[in-house]
Amino acid sequence: MTPGLLNPAGTAASKSDATGGRDVLARLRTDIVSSVFEPETRLKFADMTKRYDVGIGTLREALSQLTSEGFVTLEAGKGFRVAPVSAAELVEITDHFIDLEKRAVREAIAHGDEDWETNIVAVHHRLSLVEGLPWEKRMERHSEWVERHREFHEAIVAACPGRWLLRLRTMMFDQLDRYRFVTKKAPEGLGRKKFEEHRQIMMATLERDADKAARLIEEHIRDTSDRALAIL
Repeated sequence: MTPGLLNPAGTAASKSDATGGRDVLARLRTDIVSSVFEPETRLKFADMTKRYDVGIGTLREALSQLTSEGFVTLEAGKGFRVAPVSAAELVEITDHFIDLEKRAVREAIAHGDEDWETNIVAVHHRLSLVEGLPWEKRMERHSEWVERHREFHEAIVAACPGRWLLRLRTMMFDQLDRYRFVTKKAPEGLGRKKFEEHRQIMMATLERDADKAARLIEEHIRDTSDRALAIL
């Protein structure tokens, strides 16, 4: 028996629990962010243990963590559900994230080196491979877009030396990202618009124009949030 691999009953955990426990939290969070599980969906243990190939104890730990992060709610006698969304919450999250992101990009521009610049170009190219697809094809690869979009925005601020600033910024990014499901089925024109916005943000950052980069980032985020608010 491997030390430490015990299930709630005190017996050795199964191999699937041990393996699944390493990534079920990230996978479940991604499924919520990308709207596999939409707001207020009941999260049934019987279905989810099969989906993620983990035991109930491992799944409960992941759901408890997501509850503390605000992605999931727990009601006595009713179990876990995906947290609801609201216009008021989106406005608050948007304001906090913009403040943190603008501070982070300014710090990144002030401290970034050539490796930071190179990585920005590389992750933007990966993102553009999905964003440049026809709308229907892009929707088929939406989960990839979610991942690559996150990578791009993280690359922009990666050189920021403020560790707590980045942690707080990531928390808000996770929350804001959950609202993108509202605009996922937006008309094709929105996809093309965002494609160009990402390119402009990259160029302003590489040019070390902190004011322009911060302005473009705020416009980029507020535009997406405003579209989501209109739908909410």
